[in-house]
Amino acid sequence: MHDVLDIIKNVQSLYAVGPTLGALKDFERVIDELDVYVFQNWEDGELLSGPVDSRHFVTCSFMWPADKMPDPAGGKRLLDKGCKVSYKKDELLKPREIKSPEDYRPGTTKGKIDAHDIWVVEIKMPKNLIGNMKHGKDEIETQGEPSTDLGNTDEIS
Repeated sequence: MHDVLDIIKNVQSLYAVGPTLGALKDFERVIDELDVYVFQNWEDGELLSGPVDSRHFVTCSFMWPADKMPDPAGGKRLLDKGCKVSYKKDELLKPREIKSPEDYRPGTTKGKIDAHDIWVVEIKMPKNLIGNMKHGKDEIETQGEPSTDLGNTDEIS
């Protein structure tokens, strides 16, 4: 079970530690380069936790509402590149929108907490894939530029 406050703390920690935000941007860039976002509902995911940096992998968890499960074909595309992808149903605790006095927690001015069903997709991405995508993009960009090396140019008289 997850709580909205945990998600807020995770996002705040991303901005507090510079390299963590960079790792998340690299993680997202790989997902984008592999065209995972063309599959249904993948673009609607929200960061739940991570990135967690380990020796060989970077791990992030994303969440979707229960009625918007991301298409598993997008996950398969990640699996084909060496990522580990797991899907599970879970609950997210969120405060209720206050519309009547029954929506308040007893003795407080805060809304009751309700559990909402969500899908959680955990992606464990190899660091070498992240590095290859970064360096591969750089190589493609430099290949498209015209060469300034003219080789051996002997003057013809």
